[in-house]
Amino acid sequence: MRVVVSYINSKYDKLETIERINNSIADGIHVDLMDGLYVKNNNFNIDELYNDLKNTKKPLDVHLMCIDPSKYFHVLFKLNTACIYIHPVTEINPILAFEVIKKNNIEVGIVINPDEDINEYIKYFPLVNRVLLMSVKPGKGGQTFIEDTTKKLGILYEYKNKYNFKVYVDGGINDITIKKVSLADGVVCGSFICNSSNFDEQIKKLM
Repeated sequence: MRVVVSYINSKYDKLETIERINNSIADGIHVDLMDGLYVKNNNFNIDELYNDLKNTKKPLDVHLMCIDPSKYFHVLFKLNTACIYIHPVTEINPILAFEVIKKNNIEVGIVINPDEDINEYIKYFPLVNRVLLMSVKPGKGGQTFIEDTTKKLGILYEYKNKYNFKVYVDGGINDITIKKVSLADGVVCGSFICNSSNFDEQIKKLM
Protein backbone atom coordinates (compact mmCIF):
# COMPACT_ATOMS: atom_id res chain seq x y z
CA MET A 1 0.00 0.00 0.00
CA ARG A 2 1.31 3.44 -0.98
CA VAL A 3 1.27 6.29 1.54
CA VAL A 4 0.87 9.73 -0.03
CA VAL A 5 1.09 12.67 2.35
CA SER A 6 -1.10 15.78 2.23
CA TYR A 7 0.30 19.03 3.61
CA ILE A 8 -3.09 20.76 4.03
CA ASN A 9 -3.13 20.42 7.83
CA SER A 10 0.25 20.65 9.55
CA LYS A 11 1.92 22.12 12.61
CA TYR A 12 4.62 23.48 10.30
CA ASP A 13 4.21 26.18 7.66
CA LYS A 14 3.40 25.10 4.11
CA LEU A 15 6.88 25.21 2.62
CA GLU A 16 8.51 23.45 5.56
CA THR A 17 5.82 20.77 5.49
CA ILE A 18 6.36 20.19 1.77
CA GLU A 19 10.11 19.95 2.33
CA ARG A 20 9.66 17.48 5.19
CA ILE A 21 7.42 15.27 3.05
CA ASN A 22 9.85 15.57 0.16
CA ASN A 23 12.67 14.28 2.38
CA SER A 24 10.61 11.54 4.01
CA ILE A 25 9.93 7.92 3.02
CA ALA A 26 6.47 8.89 1.72
CA ASP A 27 5.52 7.54 -1.70
CA GLY A 28 4.35 10.94 -2.87
CA ILE A 29 2.93 14.36 -2.03
CA HIS A 30 -0.83 14.88 -2.17
CA VAL A 31 -1.81 18.37 -3.31
CA ASP A 32 -5.32 19.55 -2.36
CA LEU A 33 -6.39 22.54 -4.45
CA MET A 34 -9.60 24.37 -3.52
CA ASP A 35 -11.05 27.36 -5.36
CA GLY A 36 -13.73 28.40 -2.84
CA LEU A 37 -16.48 27.50 -5.32
CA TYR A 38 -16.77 23.72 -5.36
CA VAL A 39 -15.85 23.66 -1.65
CA LYS A 40 -15.95 26.56 0.80
CA ASN A 41 -12.22 26.90 1.38
CA ASN A 42 -9.83 28.60 -1.03
CA ASN A 43 -6.19 27.70 -0.55
CA PHE A 44 -4.17 28.47 -3.66
CA ASN A 45 -2.90 30.81 -6.28
CA ILE A 46 -1.82 28.82 -9.31
CA ASP A 47 1.46 30.73 -9.76
CA GLU A 48 2.28 30.35 -6.08
CA LEU A 49 1.53 26.65 -6.38
CA TYR A 50 4.11 26.26 -9.13
CA ASN A 51 6.77 28.01 -7.05
CA ASP A 52 5.93 25.90 -4.00
CA LEU A 53 6.27 22.59 -5.82
CA LYS A 54 8.65 23.10 -8.75
CA ASN A 55 11.63 21.56 -6.92
CA THR A 56 9.91 18.54 -5.38
CA LYS A 57 11.39 15.16 -6.21
CA LYS A 58 8.43 13.16 -4.91
CA PRO A 59 5.62 12.48 -7.40
CA LEU A 60 2.62 14.76 -6.98
CA ASP A 61 -0.96 13.51 -6.78
CA VAL A 62 -3.17 16.55 -7.35
CA HIS A 63 -6.79 16.68 -6.15
CA LEU A 64 -8.64 19.54 -7.89
CA MET A 65 -11.63 20.63 -5.81
CA CYS A 66 -12.37 23.35 -8.36
CA ILE A 67 -14.89 24.41 -10.96
CA ASP A 68 -13.46 23.97 -14.46
CA PRO A 69 -10.30 22.19 -13.22
CA SER A 70 -8.84 21.80 -16.72
CA LYS A 71 -7.90 25.50 -16.74
CA TYR A 72 -5.13 24.63 -14.27
CA PHE A 73 -3.73 21.67 -16.19
CA HIS A 74 -1.08 23.68 -18.05
CA VAL A 75 0.69 24.50 -14.78
CA LEU A 76 0.36 20.99 -13.37
CA PHE A 77 1.91 19.57 -16.55
CA LYS A 78 5.10 21.53 -15.76
CA LEU A 79 5.46 19.90 -12.34
CA ASN A 80 6.36 16.36 -11.30
CA THR A 81 2.68 15.40 -11.45
CA ALA A 82 1.90 11.68 -11.38
CA CYS A 83 -1.90 11.80 -11.13
CA ILE A 84 -4.63 14.42 -11.45
CA TYR A 85 -7.92 13.75 -9.65
CA ILE A 86 -11.02 15.66 -10.69
CA HIS A 87 -14.67 15.60 -9.66
CA PRO A 88 -16.40 14.89 -13.00
CA VAL A 89 -19.33 17.15 -12.12
CA THR A 90 -16.98 20.16 -12.06
CA GLU A 91 -15.88 19.77 -15.67
CA ILE A 92 -18.10 20.47 -18.71
CA ASN A 93 -16.50 17.61 -20.65
CA PRO A 94 -14.77 15.27 -18.19
CA ILE A 95 -13.92 12.69 -20.86
CA LEU A 96 -12.06 15.31 -22.89
CA ALA A 97 -10.24 16.35 -19.71
CA PHE A 98 -9.21 12.71 -19.17
CA GLU A 99 -7.78 12.58 -22.70
CA VAL A 100 -5.74 15.75 -22.19
CA ILE A 101 -4.27 14.39 -18.95
CA LYS A 102 -3.35 11.07 -20.55
CA LYS A 103 -1.68 12.79 -23.52
CA ASN A 104 0.69 14.35 -21.01
CA ASN A 105 1.62 10.93 -19.58
CA ILE A 106 -0.17 11.56 -16.29
CA GLU A 107 -2.60 9.17 -14.62
CA VAL A 108 -6.29 10.11 -14.59
CA GLY A 109 -8.20 9.99 -11.33
CA ILE A 110 -11.78 10.68 -10.31
CA VAL A 111 -13.08 11.40 -6.82
CA ILE A 112 -16.11 9.92 -5.09
CA ASN A 113 -17.42 11.89 -2.10
CA PRO A 114 -18.91 10.26 1.01
CA ASP A 115 -22.48 11.29 0.09
CA GLU A 116 -22.23 10.14 -3.53
CA ASP A 117 -23.46 6.88 -5.06
CA ILE A 118 -20.77 4.71 -6.65
CA ASN A 119 -23.23 3.75 -9.39
CA GLU A 120 -23.09 7.32 -10.72
CA TYR A 121 -19.42 6.82 -11.59
CA ILE A 122 -19.37 3.38 -13.20
CA LYS A 123 -19.41 4.93 -16.69
CA TYR A 124 -16.00 6.48 -15.96
CA PHE A 125 -14.30 3.37 -14.57
CA PRO A 126 -13.02 2.06 -17.96
CA LEU A 127 -11.43 5.47 -18.63
CA VAL A 128 -9.48 6.15 -15.44
CA ASN A 129 -6.34 4.90 -13.73
CA ARG A 130 -7.42 5.68 -10.18
CA VAL A 131 -10.48 6.29 -8.03
CA LEU A 132 -10.05 8.42 -4.92
CA LEU A 133 -12.64 7.45 -2.31
CA MET A 134 -13.15 10.27 0.17
CA SER A 135 -13.51 9.09 3.77
CA VAL A 136 -14.26 12.65 4.92
CA LYS A 137 -16.10 15.56 3.33
CA PRO A 138 -13.75 17.26 0.84
CA GLY A 139 -12.37 20.70 1.55
CA LYS A 140 -10.95 20.56 5.05
CA GLY A 141 -8.12 18.72 6.81
CA GLY A 142 -8.18 17.06 10.23
CA GLN A 143 -11.62 15.41 9.95
CA THR A 144 -12.74 12.10 11.46
CA PHE A 145 -12.88 8.96 9.30
CA ILE A 146 -16.41 8.10 8.08
CA GLU A 147 -17.09 4.46 8.97
CA ASP A 148 -19.28 3.78 5.91
CA THR A 149 -16.13 4.12 3.79
CA THR A 150 -15.18 0.51 4.50
CA LYS A 151 -18.39 -0.76 2.90
CA LYS A 152 -17.97 1.49 -0.15
CA LEU A 153 -14.37 0.36 -0.53
CA GLY A 154 -15.56 -3.25 -0.68
CA ILE A 155 -17.98 -2.36 -3.50
CA LEU A 156 -15.27 -0.44 -5.38
CA TYR A 157 -12.87 -3.36 -5.04
CA GLU A 158 -15.12 -5.50 -7.24
CA TYR A 159 -15.14 -2.85 -9.97
CA LYS A 160 -11.39 -2.37 -9.57
CA ASN A 161 -10.76 -5.97 -10.57
CA LYS A 162 -13.09 -5.68 -13.57
CA TYR A 163 -11.81 -2.36 -14.94
CA ASN A 164 -8.22 -2.45 -13.69
CA PHE A 165 -7.98 0.87 -11.84
CA LYS A 166 -6.37 1.57 -8.47
CA VAL A 167 -8.27 2.70 -5.39
CA TYR A 168 -6.99 5.29 -2.93
CA VAL A 169 -8.70 6.42 0.28
CA ASP A 170 -8.42 9.99 1.56
CA GLY A 171 -9.40 11.39 4.95
CA GLY A 172 -9.06 10.61 8.64
CA ILE A 173 -6.31 8.06 8.05
CA ASN A 174 -4.21 7.06 11.06
CA ASP A 175 -2.66 3.87 12.47
CA ILE A 176 -6.13 2.66 13.55
CA THR A 177 -8.34 3.57 10.59
CA ILE A 178 -5.84 2.32 8.02
CA LYS A 179 -6.73 -1.22 9.09
CA LYS A 180 -10.28 -0.56 7.90
CA VAL A 181 -9.13 0.24 4.36
CA SER A 182 -6.60 -2.55 3.84
CA LEU A 183 -8.09 -3.32 0.41
CA ALA A 184 -6.92 0.05 -0.93
CA ASP A 185 -3.89 0.42 -3.18
CA GLY A 186 -2.95 3.61 -1.37
CA VAL A 187 -4.02 6.12 1.24
CA VAL A 188 -3.76 9.87 1.57
CA CYS A 189 -2.72 10.91 5.06
CA GLY A 190 -2.25 14.41 6.42
CA SER A 191 -2.71 15.32 10.08
CA PHE A 192 -1.46 12.02 11.50
CA ILE A 193 1.89 12.61 9.83
CA CYS A 194 2.20 16.39 9.50
CA ASN A 195 1.26 17.18 13.10
CA SER A 196 4.10 14.99 14.35
CA SER A 197 7.78 15.76 14.79
CA ASN A 198 8.91 12.60 12.99
CA PHE A 199 7.23 12.06 9.62
CA ASP A 200 9.05 8.80 8.85
CA GLU A 201 8.04 7.25 12.14
CA GLN A 202 4.36 7.97 11.47
CA ILE A 203 4.58 6.71 7.89
CA LYS A 204 6.15 3.46 9.11
CA LYS A 205 3.22 2.96 11.49
CA LEU A 206 0.89 3.13 8.52
CA MET A 207 3.00 0.86 6.34
